[in-house]
Amino acid sequence: FQVRLFVTLVCVAVVATLYVLLCSHACLRPCCRAPGERGGPMAPDVLSFQGYSRVPDGKPLERPLCRRCAVVSSSGQMLGSRLGRAIDRQECVLRMNHAPTVGYEEDVGARSTIRVVSHTSVPLLLRNQPYFFQQSQETLYIIWGPAKKMNREKVGTTYQALLNVMETYPRLQIYTLTEEKMAYCDDIFQNETGKNRMKSGSFLSTGWFTMILAMELCEQICVFGMVSDSYCREKNHSSVPYHYFEKGRLDECRMYLVHERARRAGHRFITEKAIFSRWAKRRNIVFTHPSWAGG
Repeated sequence: FQVRLFVTLVCVAVVATLYVLLCSHACLRPCCRAPGERGGPMAPDVLSFQGYSRVPDGKPLERPLCRRCAVVSSSGQMLGSRLGRAIDRQECVLRMNHAPTVGYEEDVGARSTIRVVSHTSVPLLLRNQPYFFQQSQETLYIIWGPAKKMNREKVGTTYQALLNVMETYPRLQIYTLTEEKMAYCDDIFQNETGKNRMKSGSFLSTGWFTMILAMELCEQICVFGMVSDSYCREKNHSSVPYHYFEKGRLDECRMYLVHERARRAGHRFITEKAIFSRWAKRRNIVFTHPSWAGG
């Protein structure tokens, strides 16, 4: 009986060990996987993402999900990071506004799958059309802004500028957020903070729209160069430029604090980061350089 009991216990231990190893292999996939480590050979399903309207025909965004995404901050935290290769290894790379890659490849990478762009940054793209639109025609652009600027039927000023770009570069993929999607993003802010965005004098940041898109599009998200909501309160935090491509200009933390305290027309950068931290607790989101945990 004792021999039989011993054999049974050994078998149970072996099975349990194999189960743990299999689960670890299947579930704990690293955010930054080495190149070539793709999924199976099956073609990914193409999904329709409502709320993103193609210029000029208004069709919704249709594309497969991304298994691993890099969301690249425009922060000066990226300077000297040497994360370019890790970023470019991700299946999809999301960038914001007019943040360049040329000259910064070692730190921020070279690939751009999607750019999420504020209506206020569209003129900055237009100033460098050969770089953004001629050399980067594989990049998908998603533009957000108020209805009066982005209206498709009444042809708002920003929408007209996008139409003109499409005439010059007809292969471009440009989408705008619909009014319904903009309202949805406002509702998320109110649900998370208990404050009406407009009544509280708040402007959502491009990072807000980028994170919402990433959670819709990506199974795993690595956020590069975004600090936590408590970072600027730390005594020994690093002083870096607000943008990595604008050295010697505004200090990042000073910019965040000015906007957070503004009574009107302020981006609530710190509030948004606290919300991103909560989202990371529920979703597969990792923050790196600096590394910090959601919760």
